[in-house]
Amino acid sequence: MYKSLFIGLSLVMMVCLVSCKTGNEKHSQEKETIKTDVTPVDTLHYDQETHLRNVTQLTYGGDNAEAYWSFDDRHLVFQSNYKQWGLECDQIFFMEAKAGAGKEKPVMISTGQGRTTCAFFMPGDSTILYASTHQGGEACPVEPDRHGGKYLWPIYDTYDIFVADLKGNILKQLTNSPGYDAEPTLSPHGDKIVFTSTRSGDLELWTMNIDGSDKKQVTTGLGYDGGAFFSPDGNKLVFRASRPLTDADQQEYKTLLADGLVAPTQMEIYVCNVDGTDVKQVTNLGKANWAPYFHPNGKQIVFSSNHHGARGFQFNLFSIQVDGTGLRQLTYDPVFDSFPMFSRDGKKLVFSSNRNNKGTRDTNIFIAEWID
Repeated sequence: MYKSLFIGLSLVMMVCLVSCKTGNEKHSQEKETIKTDVTPVDTLHYDQETHLRNVTQLTYGGDNAEAYWSFDDRHLVFQSNYKQWGLECDQIFFMEAKAGAGKEKPVMISTGQGRTTCAFFMPGDSTILYASTHQGGEACPVEPDRHGGKYLWPIYDTYDIFVADLKGNILKQLTNSPGYDAEPTLSPHGDKIVFTSTRSGDLELWTMNIDGSDKKQVTTGLGYDGGAFFSPDGNKLVFRASRPLTDADQQEYKTLLADGLVAPTQMEIYVCNVDGTDVKQVTNLGKANWAPYFHPNGKQIVFSSNHHGARGFQFNLFSIQVDGTGLRQLTYDPVFDSFPMFSRDGKKLVFSSNRNNKGTRDTNIFIAEWID
């Protein structure tokens, strides 16, 4: 899911590709550019956001994102790189789903070593699924070269998927093959996990049982497939994908992947059956469309996109019908809204945003009542 890196993408585009960075780098020159281009925001809710009510802020500093609900809708698991919590790169945390829950450092679920991403509650809400590079070293993995200044994601081959209890004790390792295994999420039935892996030579979706058994490849098309979530009935997947079409684009994709990199600036939203059949492209908007999640009715998808901005740095939430019709904008922060997830009862939406950060680069977690 690459929270901090996509936050970085919005800022890179904001400075019109003058410099390239990731969301973990804090260059003062870029900060000044951001303050020049965007008026400092001090608001929780924009008038146009008619589908949101009673927006509540949970965290206050750093890059906090990929917050996902527990099965009982009372807690959230999320990742943060907040330096005041002693972090150098993303780690996994657990907190109550209430205002100000992240003002103080919550319980850290991950080891504090390496880099983590993509946590999700397991059945019973007493264990957490997440991906980590800690077996590859205690330090945060080194950021890759940018290949001539292009915005790229690192695909660390030390990522594996683990299950930990709420005190951070690792109970089980679910993957151990060479290469990238990350971005795991759980079926609403609690029986299947979907994740992204390079084990077949490309970045494809795979499924496995919750004990790590019966791993099956889902997607096969050349390009990056990731950030997948199950539909409410557990029968379908929604995910983001890049599909390089020209010979030059395909060769570039393969070259980058061989170097452990992927370019995420051109992605669309897709759906398919859990077994990989009936693959359908939902969006055809251009630029970066990502972080999709099914509406509880199973007929709509919410996602983040920068397709609507002339310069491409503004990411907002949109919804669209599964058949690709009915596109509508949901949020209006001038910089960044993403990582939406509906509560299990469908009454609330959690998301991450740059709103109310008083002109800083902080990205925080918010909850809003959902109005259909």
